[in-house]
Amino acid sequence: MPPVFPMLTVLSMFYYMCLRRRARTATRGEMNSRRAIESNTRALPINVEIVQYAKEVLDFSSHYGSENSMSYTMWNLAGIPNVYPSSGDFTQTAVFRTYGTWWDRCPSARLPFKRTPSTFCSQDYVELAFEEPVYPTAVHILETYHPGAVVRILACSANPYSQNPPAEVRWEVLWSEAPTKVNGPQARQFTPCIKQINFPTNLIRLEVNSSLLDYYTELDAVVLHGVKERPVLSLKTSMIDMNDIDEDEDEEKFACGMDALNKQFSIVTLREWPTNGYFDKLPYELIQLILSHLTVPDLCRLAQTCKLLYQHCCDPLQYIHLSLQPYWARINDTSLEHLQSRCTLIQWLNLSWTGNRGAISVSGFSRFLKVCGSELVRLELSCGHFLNETCLEVITEMCPNLQELNLSSCDKIPPQAFNHIAKVGSLKRLILYRTKVEQTALLSILNFCSELQHLSLGSCVMIEDYDLIASMMGAKCKKLRSLDLWRCKNITESGIAELASGCQLLEELDLGWCPTLQSSTGCFTNLARKLPNLQKLFLTANRSVCDTDIEELAANCTHLRQLDILGTRMVSPASLRKLLESCKDLSLLDVSFCSQIDNRVVLELNANFPNVFIKKSFTQ
Repeated sequence: MPPVFPMLTVLSMFYYMCLRRRARTATRGEMNSRRAIESNTRALPINVEIVQYAKEVLDFSSHYGSENSMSYTMWNLAGIPNVYPSSGDFTQTAVFRTYGTWWDRCPSARLPFKRTPSTFCSQDYVELAFEEPVYPTAVHILETYHPGAVVRILACSANPYSQNPPAEVRWEVLWSEAPTKVNGPQARQFTPCIKQINFPTNLIRLEVNSSLLDYYTELDAVVLHGVKERPVLSLKTSMIDMNDIDEDEDEEKFACGMDALNKQFSIVTLREWPTNGYFDKLPYELIQLILSHLTVPDLCRLAQTCKLLYQHCCDPLQYIHLSLQPYWARINDTSLEHLQSRCTLIQWLNLSWTGNRGAISVSGFSRFLKVCGSELVRLELSCGHFLNETCLEVITEMCPNLQELNLSSCDKIPPQAFNHIAKVGSLKRLILYRTKVEQTALLSILNFCSELQHLSLGSCVMIEDYDLIASMMGAKCKKLRSLDLWRCKNITESGIAELASGCQLLEELDLGWCPTLQSSTGCFTNLARKLPNLQKLFLTANRSVCDTDIEELAANCTHLRQLDILGTRMVSPASLRKLLESCKDLSLLDVSFCSQIDNRVVLELNANFPNVFIKKSFTQ
């Protein structure tokens, strides 16, 4: 009779192996870096260090600025510093779209995906190209306002200026850390201790998390230090570490042991297992519940331990909600192909940031959706630059139950492709921020997708007549709860009137940087009177907002939680007091650059209304 191994012993061995692997470094480059630190030596100075600023901004997930301007845009990261070492709010810097946790506390907030690794906390990114590929020795980030958002720095093996793209694109993490709150908003040069890598790079990626910040972080420039030839370590550091040999041998033993166990499990039937306390005797649903707390890589590792756990780890019920965004650098056509059999019941899928630089092909994405799209309800594809018209057509054909579609910053999709979205009549959430959607396609979407509750059209610069769009929303989208019109350039009081009359369930409205809206037309008082359920209202950079508008909000929108009136010159402290007294749930009030609201007034309001975060920005 073949030997019997208790399942708990298997799990213990697997867990011990995982701990050992995590304790060790992942690559030989990491091991050399660690040995260099342990032996307190440096690379021999055989190369002259090259210092270079970013030549070009290649890609980014969001920015505060306009697509047709340089103010507050990611493009400001190219070249030499514009502001540093000065501190303050400057238009010449790079600023992401959000900060703090305010965007997670509004009606448009989306539920997070489960199984997101605790080590992945990135919210935004920017990719920078440099002139010369080098082996990095240092990365300096010049932060000029509210520093501390950068959580990860990566280097890419692909040269964006090469005529011959590599067969394989590698990303290596140079440095990563959990978000930290920095005391004070003053400028600083951030120079983390980076890891040595074994390939030259001229493509650097910064990932940020602004959730702990009190205001928008502002970046001025990035400096890459490096050498042309791979550093040669001294003989002292190249000596073999006996601890590493021991670890390698131990892992080989464990690997062999696990192979042997798998062979045993292949010939052992369930009835041969002991009768008490082992996994094969637990209810199937209980094991599924236990495994639901593992990340996707852990599931894949655990599936290699035995037949029973392989069956559980490959059960499609474990993949109802699947986020591949944390693993964006490793996801490709092969990954999707391997996941197909496990994702036949998938309902939520996050492929944001994945597939760029040829990692996912149109055919690979299409094959996956044809097998796994029938039950999809939510599809996140932010910054998916592989997407084209064929992909949108496949989405609309293969995902008949789709309710949420995020195409944020998918700026490579051609304008005519968006017509296909109108076929998905069940849509409740559509995010088209920074896309090339045109007016005709959008009118068709609004006409056929009458169930829409959340719509983002921020920075959609190809729409010619927002008044017509607003009129169609008022007529067709009666269930609309949140609407983002950030930086739409031509909406007027006429469009606002149509919108307010037809979409009276609106709880969130972003009209930031909409220069054609003027308080003198009564558009803001009309909003306040027609939309009593408003919880979030952004009127950012509209200098015409006045006391009358604030008093109407105080009288009619008592559920207001977030208000941004940055830049107005017409609002007095008295009207703000009325607003704060009336809106008991107010938690965010941005009065930056409001000329009548000085620091003394802000201190007084903070003292009287301590539950409200009142922001007053400055420039030195």
